[in-house]
Amino acid sequence: MADDNSTPVFQIQRMYLKDLSLEQPNAPQILLEQAQPQVDIKLALSAEPVAEGLFEVSVTATVTTTVQDKTLFLIEAKQAGIFEIRNVPQEQLEGILAIVCPQMIYPYLRAIVSDVCTRAGFPPVLLTEVNFQAMFEAQQAQALGAGGESAPN
Repeated sequence: MADDNSTPVFQIQRMYLKDLSLEQPNAPQILLEQAQPQVDIKLALSAEPVAEGLFEVSVTATVTTTVQDKTLFLIEAKQAGIFEIRNVPQEQLEGILAIVCPQMIYPYLRAIVSDVCTRAGFPPVLLTEVNFQAMFEAQQAQALGAGGESAPN
């Protein structure tokens, strides 16, 4: 029988909506505006250990929609998941937490943001697909540049 203590493990334990808020601070007056709204979308990732071999990974979207420099609506949604990850080398673990887990969480976040917009009486905001691998690689390159170190050739 093989030694199960060295077999890599990757399992989703749970997906859940961790935080959600909708604000319409200038309603109802701003709803009468005819100008085209401007949409600004920001994404943030986080990964935290919660127990031995268990990690909470979350993706947060902040959607700010303005009309003539006044906020039409603001949505902040944080979708999270608990992942069991064991017996994986540290350099692979970082990629799993920054790429694989967010890719699994993001479709749920997209649906939530779209649904909240619709339920608030607005056309849905459709979050575009995200290349989490490119984001991770850019963050690594930025960290290397900030540290004044260069990657070995």
